[in-house]
Amino acid sequence: MLQTERLLLRRFTEADEDRLWDLDRDPAVMRFLNGGRPTPREVVREEVLPNILAEYGRWEAYGRWAAEERATGEFLGWFALRPVSGEDFTRLELGYRLRRSAWGQGYATEGARALVRRAFADLGAQRVAAFTMTVNAASRRVMEKAGLGFVRTFFQDWPEVIEGSEEGDVEYALTRTQWEEARAEGAD
Repeated sequence: MLQTERLLLRRFTEADEDRLWDLDRDPAVMRFLNGGRPTPREVVREEVLPNILAEYGRWEAYGRWAAEERATGEFLGWFALRPVSGEDFTRLELGYRLRRSAWGQGYATEGARALVRRAFADLGAQRVAAFTMTVNAASRRVMEKAGLGFVRTFFQDWPEVIEGSEEGDVEYALTRTQWEEARAEGAD
């Protein structure tokens, strides 16, 4: 689907169940998603993976993709690019989830930048946004390095309160105009 200097982003297959389960059972990976509770294997098998695969049937160019290190083929996690709501392909949401062993090595920034570039250069997006908990400083840095800027802090009702949720969530975004201006100035 997409290659960068160090990453290969490809479609998931049913053979990726173990990889997804391993990713989603790490409490550190799930910390800002559900407070660190591991996702049970049956949930990955019966909900998570089927939902990912169904996205490919729904959208040709959007969804979630498995991220592998090009040099070794090691599974690192996933990246996502999909409509923020409904079928509005002009407003896209960027997402990523990486294994702890891939943290701090620039993979998240590399993959996020590649998807932002694809959104504007190839897919006709007018805006790319990303969301995380206010307290998730590492994810916020990735958003900034990918060119997205802080838009707002907001509060939403979650079924379960997790540590840090009292500070709300944040939205970062980049518009086509901002992306084009940055490219004209020589930024990626």
